[in-house]
Amino acid sequence: EAGVVETTLRVYRRCLMLLPEKVEDFIAYLQSPEVGRYDDAARLLAEVVNDESSETQRTKHELWLELCDLVCKHPREIKSLRAEAVLRSGISRFSDQVGKLWCALASHFVRLGQLEKTRDVFEEALCGVGTLHDLALVYDAFVQFEESLLAAKMKELEDEENAGPDCAASEDAADRRERKRRRKEKKKQQSEEVDFLMTRLEFLTERRPLLVSSCKLRQNPHNVHEWLARVDLFKGDTAKEVETFSEAVATVDPQQAVGRVSVLWIAFARYYEDRGDLPNARLIFEKATKARVRTVDELASIWCEAVEMELRREEWKRALELVRRAISRPRDADPDSAQAKLFRSVKLWSLAADVEEMTGSPETVRLCYNKMFQLKVITPQLVINYAHFLEEHRFFEESFKVYERGIAAFCWPHLNDLWLMYLTKFVSRYGSSKLERARELFQQATASVPAQHAKRFFLLYAKLEEEFGLAKHALTIYQAATKAVPQEEKLDMYLIYIARTTELLGVARTRQIYEEAIENLPEKQARDMCLRYAAVEKGLGEVDRCRAIYEHCSQMCDPSRDPEFWKAWKDFEVSYGNEETFKDMLRVKRSVQAQYSQVHQNVSELADTDAPAAVLNPLAAAEKELKEEEEAKRKLEMREKALEEQLYLKKKKELDDAEIAQAEEEFKRVQDMRARARMLASLPPDAPFFLAVSGFQGVRPGYIFHRGAQGLGYYLDERQVGNDFVSAREKAFITDARPGARSRAEGGDRERHEEVDIDLEGDVPDEVFGNLAAEAKEMRRNKE
Repeated sequence: EAGVVETTLRVYRRCLMLLPEKVEDFIAYLQSPEVGRYDDAARLLAEVVNDESSETQRTKHELWLELCDLVCKHPREIKSLRAEAVLRSGISRFSDQVGKLWCALASHFVRLGQLEKTRDVFEEALCGVGTLHDLALVYDAFVQFEESLLAAKMKELEDEENAGPDCAASEDAADRRERKRRRKEKKKQQSEEVDFLMTRLEFLTERRPLLVSSCKLRQNPHNVHEWLARVDLFKGDTAKEVETFSEAVATVDPQQAVGRVSVLWIAFARYYEDRGDLPNARLIFEKATKARVRTVDELASIWCEAVEMELRREEWKRALELVRRAISRPRDADPDSAQAKLFRSVKLWSLAADVEEMTGSPETVRLCYNKMFQLKVITPQLVINYAHFLEEHRFFEESFKVYERGIAAFCWPHLNDLWLMYLTKFVSRYGSSKLERARELFQQATASVPAQHAKRFFLLYAKLEEEFGLAKHALTIYQAATKAVPQEEKLDMYLIYIARTTELLGVARTRQIYEEAIENLPEKQARDMCLRYAAVEKGLGEVDRCRAIYEHCSQMCDPSRDPEFWKAWKDFEVSYGNEETFKDMLRVKRSVQAQYSQVHQNVSELADTDAPAAVLNPLAAAEKELKEEEEAKRKLEMREKALEEQLYLKKKKELDDAEIAQAEEEFKRVQDMRARARMLASLPPDAPFFLAVSGFQGVRPGYIFHRGAQGLGYYLDERQVGNDFVSAREKAFITDARPGARSRAEGGDRERHEEVDIDLEGDVPDEVFGNLAAEAKEMRRNKE
């Protein structure tokens, strides 16, 4: 067999002279267990991977990994190559196999029995790998190595304890004592070795977080968060914490940093502050203010933290000196550095203003805020703070000048808070004493205010006029507000306008406002406004006006979508109309319903008027015609089914509507009874049946204004208080009347009729409703 192997080797060598690409087959043959020429295989494999011109079936990477695996598994057989050099070369070449190759190198020394060398390799690997994946491979292999040594040593100790005494019969007592002593020493030595190995393993386990941290910092030494996490790992070890902080601030490059370098400096200084070492904390802050940082904001954060540390320690004078030094313009700083731009930091100036207010004088505070105005680093909030400071020291006019400077320095929407504070403070200070000046300020504010901020300013302006000015001016402001606010706020503004007009001038003056609102509001909101308008006219007893409003609004209300409107109109006609007006309402409803139910469809199919093409396949044509007839029949059946279902739903809806109408009628009756009871409870038992007045004086609870048997005035309303109460009070009224009172009432009635000409049967004047009256008349003529 030896001759056969030798012959095969010679044949392979001759073959490689002609076919060099067969070298991989030769290497595989050398590694076979029958041949076992591992040294030759490793040498030949090293020649192949180092020869760039060699032709191989696999890549150089795969051949390198095979060479590393070969020298690792056969360290004693391979003499021509240095296994350690080969594996280290592979570690430097292949970054994706670093962890695996380090484990292979350690395994190589394990096979050679060099255990301390193995530990050195593992330690070097733990401190050299650059990824967490490789670290995990090496760490797990190292732990497994230590556990295997510990297990072997414990097994050896257990075997020694289980071994019985093997004393010879001729052995004397001295020899037995000596053997026993040696066994005891050996057992003690083995126990110490086990304890030492266990200590090694525990130390390795405890080091794992630090090894992970070191690996992450090798990946990116400019990671601020990882440096702070590493400091936490050394918690309790002052020397290590200080060393880590010092290494971090010296290593991190601000331009490449992940995170803010200022956080690292601040944490370093706060470490000393928490331990009461203020000199070292101040020294760290001093170094931090001169260190390179990426942005001005980071440098400002360092200065602010230094000042706040002094404030926490109640070092007021030192804090004031420090902040004044921070906001002063440096002379010898690099123009492109953060130190040269620090004097324009808004954060630092804000802190400086706070410190000046706490520890400085009013003059220094003024200088500080004026300098901010000069450098254009002031913010709206700082303007408000400055004005508030002056107000606290009773410099009211100067505080108002500060507001004016701030308003001149900013634009909307930043002016919103400034104007609100300025106007509120001015009005609360002067009230009506400087009304014209307040008006000028409000006019200046409302002239440029954006629509989304307008409502609040107009309401404040109107409130000023109501409290200190003229009601007419206030209503003019409300009217201007309805045009200045955005579309979504117009309805609320109109409602406020109407409410204030009603309170100041009476409900009759709101008609023009209602008409303007109906014209300007979107359709949905206009419908709501029409209903409100109609309710007002109904309360005033203007039946024709109310009907005209309903007719105008009906064109915007789909009966299927706005049933509330049509119910309101129906209830109105039932209460105040007659058979003719009720029919008019139904006619309008039908016309509007027909208008909204029209469906416009675009027809896109064009009829083909050309002569039909000749039928090429009569059977196919007949089959197609039969399918079309079946499809038409199916569609007809579906249409009939849909009509039946629609008819069923219509009947069901009619029944539901009838039930709902009955329930609503019952509910309305109960509500009327409850309202009548509440009204009776609010009226005195001797309430007069009739109150004579010369004109309408507003709504009176329980009464209705109209011309009756007693003349023009307020009569008890049956709908509000009930027929029984009205009859009782009417009898009392007639009983209490003196003889001849009837004739005098009639004479007075004629006189009042001449003074107040109210034609309830006449037409509604066109100037009241504008276009609404013309439309109502046109509808009435069409009906006739």
